[in-house]
Amino acid sequence: MVAAVRVHKTGGPEVLTYEEVEVPAPGPGQVKVRNHAVGVNFIDTYFRMGMYPSPVGMPFVSGNEGAGEVIAVGPGVTDLKVGDRIGYVAPLGAYSSERILAADRGVKLPDSISYEQAAAAMLKGMTVAYLVRRTYKVKKGDNVLIHAAAGGVGLIACQWANHLGANVIGTVGSKEKGELAKKNGAHHIILYRNEDFVAKVKEITNGEKCEVVYDGVGKDTFPASLDCLKPLGMFVSFGSASGPITAFDINLLQHKGSLFATRPTLNHYAAKREDLLAIAKDLFDVMASGAVKIPINQKYALKDAQQAHRDLEGRATTGSTILVP
Repeated sequence: MVAAVRVHKTGGPEVLTYEEVEVPAPGPGQVKVRNHAVGVNFIDTYFRMGMYPSPVGMPFVSGNEGAGEVIAVGPGVTDLKVGDRIGYVAPLGAYSSERILAADRGVKLPDSISYEQAAAAMLKGMTVAYLVRRTYKVKKGDNVLIHAAAGGVGLIACQWANHLGANVIGTVGSKEKGELAKKNGAHHIILYRNEDFVAKVKEITNGEKCEVVYDGVGKDTFPASLDCLKPLGMFVSFGSASGPITAFDINLLQHKGSLFATRPTLNHYAAKREDLLAIAKDLFDVMASGAVKIPINQKYALKDAQQAHRDLEGRATTGSTILVP
């Protein structure tokens, strides 16, 4: 039996139950992993609340991201072996001292990347990797708007977009978060609670507006995000921290400049193992170069997962948050 955090019914942070669970031997195509660090992400709250249905039914062990050591290998596994250091993004099961993982979801970690860095980086870092290199290829001179620029994805996205030569504009909720975003590559900061971010984007860009908007906020920033885009610009909605966007009128895209809009997820971009490894390599390369650093600004014991969720949903966190089993 090992320690884990399970959800028996959907609801608030109080439904995260710290308990003992049995972890079986790995089956064909699986490995058993001893987690050294686990990532905490907004998507974890969506599963906990029932906004996203659990793919494994109830109860389920929470969490989608972690890093650890392979301690057993099932039949047919050739890419990984006992003792390998791996990071992963996988549907549920991460908030646990040990877990079973599909071997094709495990990515070997370079020696230069620690378990804690990997647990903080795999989901958020690979999300940024596909957002800035695949969904819209950020180029030198692009005007890029990043909402929630001081969040886990935001701080990585600001660094990476800056590294690619973009003019990086970030929205944040406080001056303190603005300073943090600036330290991580944002050239311009908009305090969205006090300022009209559409007007500020137009001012910052001298009326040109942006090639792309990366929006992980959702309801509160839509449809105003569309007004920050130049004709033929791209609206990338990759999260719903303030609630989902509903009743999307596709005609808005025509009226506001023949815009493009997409709602991507890492699961689709990394569905094939070769794509997963390529995206992870992009991430590890920029981390190794020093161009992108992964700020771990909150660390909790596994048993304190409830508090981690309260702080995350209360906008009391910046950068990445991890649990330590």
